[in-house]
Amino acid sequence: MAKKWTYLVATLALGTAVFVGSSLPSHTQADSAVQPGSADDPVVTKSYVDQAIKSVTGGSSSGGMTQVINVSLTAGQQLIANASTEFIVRAGNTKAYSKDGSGIPDLTDGKDLANGVAVPKNHLLLFPRDGRGVTALTSSIVMVRGSYTVLDKNGNRIAP
Repeated sequence: MAKKWTYLVATLALGTAVFVGSSLPSHTQADSAVQPGSADDPVVTKSYVDQAIKSVTGGSSSGGMTQVINVSLTAGQQLIANASTEFIVRAGNTKAYSKDGSGIPDLTDGKDLANGVAVPKNHLLLFPRDGRGVTALTSSIVMVRGSYTVLDKNGNRIAP
């Protein structure tokens, strides 16, 4: 008989707790004043995010990243970088060029390449300022991300 009373009291206590809990206002319910799609709505759609990114990047679909292109050089030509351009020499022999004598950061080795030093193949070079680049000693192919100028043996601009 005591067991029956225990079950009965436990059932009543549980039922009362459920009833009281369900009648209290819940803070997890959505606020009816929040308009879907507004700035207060925590859920956003992909189209909203795409539109926000497009407004920040000025409509560029690449997220501000420029394409990597291959530039072919003949012996004696110079590939001159603008600030923040990256080079990777893929084929041929090249040497570092800097008109002000400052080095070119070789991010692969973690050191600066001084003017006239051979540039290792497959090393990422970053050009922090304009006027630095590489001179082709033989026919060479250089991967470029960013803006650059190609000069002939006489220093005349030939591309782009």
